[in-house]
Amino acid sequence: MSESKLINMERIEYATAGRAFTRVIALVIALVSATGCTTRTTVTYEPVQVTPTAPAAAMVAPDRTSPPGLEPVPQLRLPQIQRFTLSNGMNVLLMEKHDLPLVQANLVIDAGNVNDPADHVGLASLTADMLDEGAAGRKALDIASALELLGARFSVESGTHSANASLHVPVAQLQPALRIVSEILLRPDFPEAELDRLRRERTTGLVRAHDSPGAVGGALASQTLFGREHAYGRATTAASLQNMTIPDVRQFYEKYWRPNTTTAIVVGDVSMAAARAALESAFGGWKSQPVTTASVQNAAQVQGRRIYIVDKPGAAQSVMMLGRIGVARETADYFPLQVMNTILGASFTSRLNQNLREKHGYAYGASSSFDYRLAAGPFMAQSNVQTQSTGPALGEFMNELRRIREDVTTEEVERARNNLAMSYAPGFQSVAGIAGRLAELVVYRLPQDYFNQYTSRVLAVTKSDVDRVAKQYIDPDNITVFIVGDRAKIEPQVKALNLGEITFLTITDVLGPVPTVK
Repeated sequence: MSESKLINMERIEYATAGRAFTRVIALVIALVSATGCTTRTTVTYEPVQVTPTAPAAAMVAPDRTSPPGLEPVPQLRLPQIQRFTLSNGMNVLLMEKHDLPLVQANLVIDAGNVNDPADHVGLASLTADMLDEGAAGRKALDIASALELLGARFSVESGTHSANASLHVPVAQLQPALRIVSEILLRPDFPEAELDRLRRERTTGLVRAHDSPGAVGGALASQTLFGREHAYGRATTAASLQNMTIPDVRQFYEKYWRPNTTTAIVVGDVSMAAARAALESAFGGWKSQPVTTASVQNAAQVQGRRIYIVDKPGAAQSVMMLGRIGVARETADYFPLQVMNTILGASFTSRLNQNLREKHGYAYGASSSFDYRLAAGPFMAQSNVQTQSTGPALGEFMNELRRIREDVTTEEVERARNNLAMSYAPGFQSVAGIAGRLAELVVYRLPQDYFNQYTSRVLAVTKSDVDRVAKQYIDPDNITVFIVGDRAKIEPQVKALNLGEITFLTITDVLGPVPTVK
């Protein structure tokens, strides 16, 4: 390496270390302010008196004749969820957690991607990304610096059914941080230059997608299972990106970003009175107006079995997905489905993973999932398998989908229940984790005691429940198979299985021509 490159690397490392040191100092100042420390504390140490103890009893050898038993399943008991409404109609969920001087404040807004206009797919996401690119006359870097000096982290993004703004901050800096967030959300500038930059970034992402078998397979699965006109099957194109303008962004923002479609979720070291005052001060001037959000209907279920092969010459692996329409989040079968799918493909010891990875060595891993949404999302079983093993791997997928309908043991059910129950509570250890989970109550309209009841409801699932939902929701005779790989090598393997009609596609058929980045 040349001397000039070494010098440049040293400069970069020095600058990076300097920025990290600045952030640490800011956080220390914020934490000191939060705890109200203004004077130096003198610590004195007393000498430790050691008292001789009797010799320890002889160690008893552990019993290794059988595996140790499981610890009792931890029962989650969250603090009370308090609810109130601001003067402008914004709903608030508050959970007080006073062990650390930190606060997580998330805003969940009914402005998700399902609200995209048909000719501007991707507008909801673009609008969310534009909000912190300049607001109240301040540029994006100025906003980021102001938040960083408060020891705060902020992000904003759009999901399927909601947009989410997230603030993590020391409690002593909550009010000034919320003032900055309110400027971002209530007074966005939407600078033209930043829109151009984001358009180029997203167009570049579309270019890269043509080289990603996973992206190709995911796009094909969505548009085939749901249809290109369904809210869950639409995709952003280069043409729709180029047609989006600042007036389009501002119109979407004015239509959907309103306090009466927003729920604030506050978790941390703050009382109801303090939270109400801080939120009212920051967002009280946000004006409500009537908003109509998109309603999504369930897509038609897959009928029959069909296979799609997308040719990617020279691919060393085949991306394989088997899909059908699943269920909505509100289903009464949610807990039996969670247990059943843990057995099938949602854990390392699941049947799919043990078969394709451990037994046959076709892949590094295999999985299955239900994507629960307000309307029925997809059920998918998937893996990346070696090209030469594509046919045999697909055959094993079909075998496992048939077998889960016929043969589930009591031991598997118990193991899956324990897996789900014992891994649930750790997701509530941080204020950010709790706030993220509380968003589920808002988006999916779950009952207030849902989290405290989760473990007991999982443990109540029986073998007969699992047998029933496996037969009802897993149907290998009515499923669509998507494979992205080297057609010349995998076509004979798939045809030999005689699973159904095969449709051959190119990447351009799925994603369209490779776009030009302007």
